[in-house]
Amino acid sequence: MALIINLRLLSQETLYLQGELTPAELDFGLRDDMFQVNHPVQYDLTAEMVDDAILLRGRLSAELQCECVRCLRAFTRPLELPDLTLHLPLTGEETVPIDNDNVDLTPFLREDMILEFPQHPLCEPDCAGLKKMKENQAPAAGTKPETTASAWAELNKLKL
Repeated sequence: MALIINLRLLSQETLYLQGELTPAELDFGLRDDMFQVNHPVQYDLTAEMVDDAILLRGRLSAELQCECVRCLRAFTRPLELPDLTLHLPLTGEETVPIDNDNVDLTPFLREDMILEFPQHPLCEPDCAGLKKMKENQAPAAGTKPETTASAWAELNKLKL
């Protein structure tokens, strides 16, 4: 179920919202294979009316299932928005959609979370990647370690 608040109720009192939203409810529409949201997103929010707008403050947290872009190792990364603040106008050009005195907060939470997703998830800041991992592995007993030619040596072999 989406996170929906009633404007009539909100105009009378401050609302405290706490719970979880499933990835299906948030519908991130991720097309990136390097991370996924497989666990519910926890929210702890306060909504209040300020003039002709909704002021939403609080915290969002989730776990991302990631794949390192350098070494392709799977890892889990926390996603935290500890100081979420949204100003949602009820009048003017950027008015939020209102349906029977209800406002769906889900699209706004989704947008802020997507902005926090990593562009290039790394398992560790100093991850050496696949090539370095192969070099760090010890050769099997009785075998000679492979030597890799430099890129310049390969380019020198070209006959132009």
